[in-house]
Amino acid sequence: MPFKDGEFVEETTVAIERSDFDKTGFTRRDEADMAEQGKRQQFNRNFGFMSMLGFTTTMMCTWEAVFFSNSTAMVNGGAVTLVYGFIFCFFGSLATAASLAEMVSMAPTSGGQYHWVAMLAPPKSKVFLSWFTGWVATLGWMANTAAGVFFGATMIQGLLVLNYPSYDYQRWQGTLLLYAALLVVFLVNTIGAKLLPKIEGFILIIHTLGFFAILIPLVYLAPHGSPSFVFGTFINAAGWNSNGLAWFVGLISTNLPFIGYDGPCHMAEEVQNASTIVPWCMISTILLNGTLGFAIVLAFCFCIGDLNNALTSPTGYDFIEVFNNATNSNAATSVMTSVLITLVICASFGFLASSSRQTWAFARDRGLPYSDYLAYVNKRMAIPLRSIVFCASVTALIGLINVGSTVAFNAIVSLTIAGLFTSYMIPIILLIIKRFKGDYIRWGPWRLGLAGLYINIISVCFLTISIVFSFVPPELPVTAVTMNWIYHGPVVERPIIVTDEHRG
Repeated sequence: MPFKDGEFVEETTVAIERSDFDKTGFTRRDEADMAEQGKRQQFNRNFGFMSMLGFTTTMMCTWEAVFFSNSTAMVNGGAVTLVYGFIFCFFGSLATAASLAEMVSMAPTSGGQYHWVAMLAPPKSKVFLSWFTGWVATLGWMANTAAGVFFGATMIQGLLVLNYPSYDYQRWQGTLLLYAALLVVFLVNTIGAKLLPKIEGFILIIHTLGFFAILIPLVYLAPHGSPSFVFGTFINAAGWNSNGLAWFVGLISTNLPFIGYDGPCHMAEEVQNASTIVPWCMISTILLNGTLGFAIVLAFCFCIGDLNNALTSPTGYDFIEVFNNATNSNAATSVMTSVLITLVICASFGFLASSSRQTWAFARDRGLPYSDYLAYVNKRMAIPLRSIVFCASVTALIGLINVGSTVAFNAIVSLTIAGLFTSYMIPIILLIIKRFKGDYIRWGPWRLGLAGLYINIISVCFLTISIVFSFVPPELPVTAVTMNWIYHGPVVERPIIVTDEHRG
């Protein structure tokens, strides 16, 4: 359904010769879905359930993200916000993933959210709403890709600070490390594209083994805090007058580990039996990652030790201080942190893949400038090569901003929560309206049934709260550094005092 002269029009289905594309993994359902949406099959369907589950699970990087995204929660409630906020975001994300899963079963195309908006919106507003949704989703995924390689690069710098105290931390060096990580991600998505399903399956194994490789030594070696500190001590070190407000602000840290569950939607045209497998992958990854992530939340909160020392660590990451405090060894800390660095860079494989498919699909539907150029598919490789190059180039340009100002860089990557969550909320609201009106909806094979309306409403409430508080500064007073740019956490400008009684 491309944009043309201000209207949303359907493409004519054109048959493609087998010599043009290797139609591996086709099912009758996939062919019917593509024909119904007026789309031509241009990719190989290489992904099955396990490979796509590996893709989504490792891309979300949930338990890993608990370590490097917790700082806002720790100054806005401490462990209480991290624990209960994680539970809140788990159920909110599950409701949202289920709502999106129902729609991807209806229309499993790489366009995802903007395509569903075009299907569900009233005729007078569907062009604008679908165009707006496509733009915020595209920008959100590009920001997510930049954030992934940025985390990997700055964690490497954190290890350099740990092992070489005389190391002079420079932003331009972080950008070069970001480029090195981005190059690996780019090569995997282009030269290694045919092997991506197998690579993602292998990364899923590392994702699971790495969880135990960090959890066991952390829990065994670190001094433990008391249950009253973890579950009952609210630490409002951010300067807010209301503890309730502080708790909602801290949700930034517990939302980030659940970012990206719409990734399989944008890979749908490369998945066998997509209308069934993609929804189940979205739900399964929330359940799997949520379980692993909550275990890490509890372990981290019980093992954090001196919270003020952790949050003011010269490495820039509190978990590096926690690892070092637990092991009393720079070498062991470096190994544990290297696991996280490896996995967050591997997660970026999925970020770039999803970002490029979203861009390609939006260009195919004439939603972007130079759409004809970006919508090109390399027939030999059966990938949207130009969109991959474009998304990688945008990520590289965003990384260049970090040389001049980390504040400006973080301002751009903060689009991830606001952009992606907005793109989720619009089609879900439209689905609620149709359900209320009793309008006909052509459901796919995966649906929520009678519980659907209630799950949709829960999702919209959750997304509204998350979007609103994603713009609130993490602490007072507000400066250019402490403004809520979401990704690198707040600067702790006041000591955090926790009594020995609460530490245990």
